[in-house]
Amino acid sequence: MPARTGLLQIGQVAERTGLSLRTIRFYEEHGLVRPTTRTEGGFRLYSDDDVARLEVIKRMKPLGFTVEEMQELLGLLDELAARPGDAALVDRLRMFHEAATARVRALREQLAVAEGFAGDLAGRLGDATG
Repeated sequence: MPARTGLLQIGQVAERTGLSLRTIRFYEEHGLVRPTTRTEGGFRLYSDDDVARLEVIKRMKPLGFTVEEMQELLGLLDELAARPGDAALVDRLRMFHEAATARVRALREQLAVAEGFAGDLAGRLGDATG
């Protein structure tokens, strides 16, 4: 049975998102994303909304968010879509924003240290060869 219009099989989703099939299945096993439907043969079919969820997850991963934190944020985003402007939900989203900003800052500091180290090695290499 061919895929329905607008729905993607897992391989297509992997190609579109840059995530491996294994990673997508892992996220599904942990309840972060669910295929919209399945074919009669059991193949997963994902909607654009499912792909968008995977993109959110992909962007959280390098910031060190746990699976539980990802679940919480995705649930929060779903709630906000249903109840835009809800002050309590906006406050929770603000906390995620602050956490993400702090993690980005920490990554920038780590990158600066790593770049400094690479620069030191380049200097030593120049001294050793030259």
